[in-house]
Amino acid sequence: MKEDRRRDLYDRFLKCGAAAFQDRESVELLLSALFPGEDVDRIANILKGKLGGLRDILDAPFCELEAVDGVGTVGAVSLRIIRETASLYLQETATKQESLENTEILERFWRFRIGALPYEVFQVAFLNSGHRLLRDGVEQFARGVADRAIVYPRVVMEAALSKRAAAIVLAHNHTNGNVQPSEQDKALTRMIVLAGETLQVRILDHVIVSVDNAFSFRRAGLL
Repeated sequence: MKEDRRRDLYDRFLKCGAAAFQDRESVELLLSALFPGEDVDRIANILKGKLGGLRDILDAPFCELEAVDGVGTVGAVSLRIIRETASLYLQETATKQESLENTEILERFWRFRIGALPYEVFQVAFLNSGHRLLRDGVEQFARGVADRAIVYPRVVMEAALSKRAAAIVLAHNHTNGNVQPSEQDKALTRMIVLAGETLQVRILDHVIVSVDNAFSFRRAGLL
């Protein structure tokens, strides 16, 4: 990458932020910081051609990133660090929110965290009485293949009690992109709500996410 092009990208970023960049330029900007002195325009073209936009690149499996000419192991690790750091940032931001009553915040948080995974997972966020995320307040309770993840309400409630959580948010992803709840999803939610009522733990929401979409049980009137 020519030095004047690199400076132009950095100057625009400092003046206008990332919103001023098209997706192709965002990839170029990121790579220019990761690979100083390299021909990042070439690497960006390969990544875009093989994987897609910036989000697709950050969500790509490690082995696919590593195999791209010019990226290698170090570049793939660097991209994975960026993604995981962003996930931690969102979790800490959620911890400091006044409340997680906001459905949009919940949907954005879970989409980024699990929406792009190639397998189904079931995670739970544990909240205090003000509906703020407890420290280290997210746990994974199941990991499935394709579209199956087994969850036991008793285990979820035991964790809520051990953390002294006043409320919880349930979340899982659908790998097929369809975020509409299945009958199994609805039945599981009802069982956990019933268990929560018995133990005075409120189920604030159940969010189903994919890469691009999200479904909220609360917004749909199912909670």
